[in-house]
Amino acid sequence: MSTAYRWVEPPWPLTELPRDQLEDRIQQLLGVSNMCVMATVTAKGQPIASPIEFYADGLDLYMLPDPGTPKVKALQRDPRISVAVHGAYHGWHSARGAQIFGTAHLIEPHAPGWERGMKIFRWHEWMSDLAMDTSKPFERQVLKVVPERILYTETWLWKLGFGAKQKWLRQG
Repeated sequence: MSTAYRWVEPPWPLTELPRDQLEDRIQQLLGVSNMCVMATVTAKGQPIASPIEFYADGLDLYMLPDPGTPKVKALQRDPRISVAVHGAYHGWHSARGAQIFGTAHLIEPHAPGWERGMKIFRWHEWMSDLAMDTSKPFERQVLKVVPERILYTETWLWKLGFGAKQKWLRQG
């Protein structure tokens, strides 16, 4: 029995969260986190999981991957991607995270969408941390992840009468 968090004890509710509330909770998680684990697959079927910095624009994620890395080569061959984001864990009462499944779009410098990606990704701080010239954005590909499906987990939802595991699917 949990002394401080009695609502983490079964039976747990399974009720779906309304879509607008689910999107809001996912966006909040993406707004307070900026590190994720990106998973791709090599041509030989070997999984690659890489930690990488991201910034969100709604439910879309933007990243600046290092050119020529195995993950970039994997995405050039197969744009399917999975990304995991999680909050700090202090016990079952605080479990919170998202598994994002979608399509990766590598955007070349100055191609349509690149400027938007550079506005979302905090390149200035990134380059400053690396003692690089911050007078203009770094000329490299931007990776945009467009989710098709998001599996969101938040055990605090039990206290509110909703299931801890929620599924978001792109409409249309």
